Amino acid sequence: MRRRRFQTIRAIAAVLLPIASGVAAATAQVPDQAAVIRQIDGALAARVDNVLEFTAVEHYAVYRGGDETHPAAEMTVRDTYKKGVGKEYTVLSQSGSSIILRFGLKPLIDNEKTINLPGNVEKSWFTSANYAMNLKPGGVQRLNGRDCYVLAITPRGEAPNLIIGTLWADAKDGSLVQIEGVASKSPSAFAGAPHMMRQYTNINGFAMAMHARAESTSMLFGQTVIIIDYSDYQLQLRGSK
Repeated sequence: MRRRRFQTIRAIAAVLLPIASGVAAATAQVPDQAAVIRQIDGALAARVDNVLEFTAVEHYAVYRGGDETHPAAEMTVRDTYKKGVGKEYTVLSQSGSSIILRFGLKPLIDNEKTINLPGNVEKSWFTSANYAMNLKPGGVQRLNGRDCYVLAITPRGEAPNLIIGTLWADAKDGSLVQIEGVASKSPSAFAGAPHMMRQYTNINGFAMAMHARAESTSMLFGQTVIIIDYSDYQLQLRGSK
């Protein structure tokens, strides 16, 4: 009887122990939200402190009426950033609708210059100072070949350059991988809030924009999609020659 009882106990233990181990492993994989947010803030602070200047080439393509094969207008610019100064844009080429170039892309670039002025740019950073951040369930997720934490983000204020949506941060260093959502405020009374997505790549250890897409509907242009591709980054880092 005693032997049979021990055999029964061993059989139960053989089932329960792997379950317990699995529960412990799952618990260990649940990230600490406060630690993840500190990591995201730290990655942004490191980028701000260490990237003193950079240049990049940005290609803008505007599509209308559901046709994302033939752009209605295109513009290529060189973006020059200096810490404490802001951004300047030099037009390298442009083609297509003069109306879209004049009333669509030029104001967009002028707005980017304004957003990146000292005193303004800090308000658009993806940090806990500007956004309430909450980890989404599911643990670490794979995106663009990188393990990411996924957070729901809600602006603490309202501005056309802030979004309500989702942020993916690299699980290793907290750097941005992707953001996606809807603008918290429409840039115009005549336009709906645009849906935006921006992907980032790691250059010299810092997150830099690589691809972006924005879709909106307005009384002037109807349904419009703007796609931006970034290339040819040259970074001047603190401590480098």
